[in-house]
Amino acid sequence: MKSYTDKIKEIAKRLLKEDKVDMVIGYRKGTVPLMHQPFFATSEGEVDSFVWDSNCGLNLANYITDRKERIGIVATGCNSRNIAVHVVEGKIQRDQLYIIGVPCQGMVDRHKLAAMADGNIASVEEDEDKGTITISGQGFSKSVDKAEVLQENCSICVHRNPVLYDELVADEVTEQTREQADPYARVREIEAMSPDEKWAHFDDLLSDCIRCYACRNACPLCYCPQCFVDESNPQWVGKSVDPTDIRTFHLLRAYHCAGRCTDCGACVRSCPVGINVRDFTKKLEKDCLELYGWEAGLNTQQRPPLDTYKPEDPEDFIK
Repeated sequence: MKSYTDKIKEIAKRLLKEDKVDMVIGYRKGTVPLMHQPFFATSEGEVDSFVWDSNCGLNLANYITDRKERIGIVATGCNSRNIAVHVVEGKIQRDQLYIIGVPCQGMVDRHKLAAMADGNIASVEEDEDKGTITISGQGFSKSVDKAEVLQENCSICVHRNPVLYDELVADEVTEQTREQADPYARVREIEAMSPDEKWAHFDDLLSDCIRCYACRNACPLCYCPQCFVDESNPQWVGKSVDPTDIRTFHLLRAYHCAGRCTDCGACVRSCPVGINVRDFTKKLEKDCLELYGWEAGLNTQQRPPLDTYKPEDPEDFIK
């Protein structure tokens, strides 16, 4: 998306030239197709490395916690919501940030595209006008509609526009309604399963997990100085790929994200074996909305429901 890229560069250069920020965090091309890298530009010249397209799926809010600098940051709808969560949780001050808002049209699912090419992708091109993605490799080239290869979280997103920003790079895009894109259809399918079916589903879901912690490392919510899986005294969970240890890691990490997750999809995107970690977090997101009327990161004034107590909180679930 050349127009988005040019505007991001224009804003970033202006912020650095006018000494309004010490750095601007955006994206540059990755070393492999479909995975752009976070990039910290501290001079006007470095800004020329910035890019923007449908491969900017990692959440940049992951890189602002506990920083002291004045930071410019590129933010989509979900990224801006995670920034709001960080402000609420005291991990960054709002006046430290200049948020460059990007109305988002969705990120492509690198796992889907890799499967189409049997992993043999040398280059990716996006045609903004036609809405197509072309993947090329040794002896082949294939074009597909972008809508067919969107990340699942993007296809059901109802907050495409930044909720928190100082400047937008383009006009806001049209938001989907919950009627147009049911965000919890998959959750209800799993809820309808019997206990044995649910157990089998999650066993199968986690069967390929190699405990690399890419999902944790990509998540902007996992900022603890020491993760519970890395503690040795006491040791809460083993270090092996034993199924019990794997389940413990994923279940506890999901609950740590309850009421805070914005469904940005960074966990799934970073997983080297393609595990849909969102099957855990999306259920908790649905429960927070239905029980408390809560969606994470829509403002910087309210704390998550599991972080507060009110006498009028619903108690129907208490037995």
